[in-house]
Amino acid sequence: MDKEILDVEDIRKYLGIGRRQAYDLVNSGAFHVVRIGKRIKISKASFLKWLNGE
Repeated sequence: MDKEILDVEDIRKYLGIGRRQAYDLVNSGAFHVVRIGKRIKISKASFLKWLNGE
């Protein structure tokens, strides 16, 4: 994960989960996401904080 801004596919690959699970996670409100039209972008820092339980 070298990118600073992630998308749902990056989250899916990193966690080894399916597409539906990745979208459910992104839509759960567990971490901050930005929606640009139909695109969903996630800050790598925000995602890693969530992953580390911060």
